Amino acid sequence: MFKAELIESKARLRSAADDPTRNLSACPALVLNADYTPLSYYPLSLWPWQTAIKAVFLDRVTIVESYEREVHSPNLDMAVPSVIALKQYVKHSEFPAFTRFNLFLRDRFACQYCGSPDTLTFDHVIPRRLGGKTTWENIATACAPCNMKKGGRTPKQAHMTLQSAPIRPTSWQLQQYGKSFPPNHLHETWRDWLYWDIELEA
Repeated sequence: MFKAELIESKARLRSAADDPTRNLSACPALVLNADYTPLSYYPLSLWPWQTAIKAVFLDRVTIVESYEREVHSPNLDMAVPSVIALKQYVKHSEFPAFTRFNLFLRDRFACQYCGSPDTLTFDHVIPRRLGGKTTWENIATACAPCNMKKGGRTPKQAHMTLQSAPIRPTSWQLQQYGKSFPPNHLHETWRDWLYWDIELEA
């Protein structure tokens, strides 16, 4: 869980007050699974307005919230969906793909040696020349200076300490980590669906 002030400090909530004049390109739909939880937090599960409306007409989604902005055709006036829920549940795999992005997300976009968020790359904890494999358990996020300093040595040989041991995360863990990195703008109709589990203040 994380607190509401984290959202407010990192995310700029857009008001619906200017919805009637909102550019359609600024009207993405937040996509929820059939259980009304986001398909993903980071990157946030968003569809362009055209895709959302097409899914509505194909009866694949339910409209949960709408912008005040409307689209018009000869036979239809329709509010642009701002939150939609899939009618068929999409089951997430237990473990995420081993990608650079997911690795950085696991390590909270910070060097695991010095904590820097800049010039991130990845490091083989046990170097390949010593038999180290390219796996979740042997790769850590490292900034370029720390990676160069460590070179082809182990952390112990380089007198460097890992902040946390690399692990293979579950998809659920990455979803939880993703909640700490809200996008820089959120439509106010999304708040209840993204952050329903926020710890409430007394």
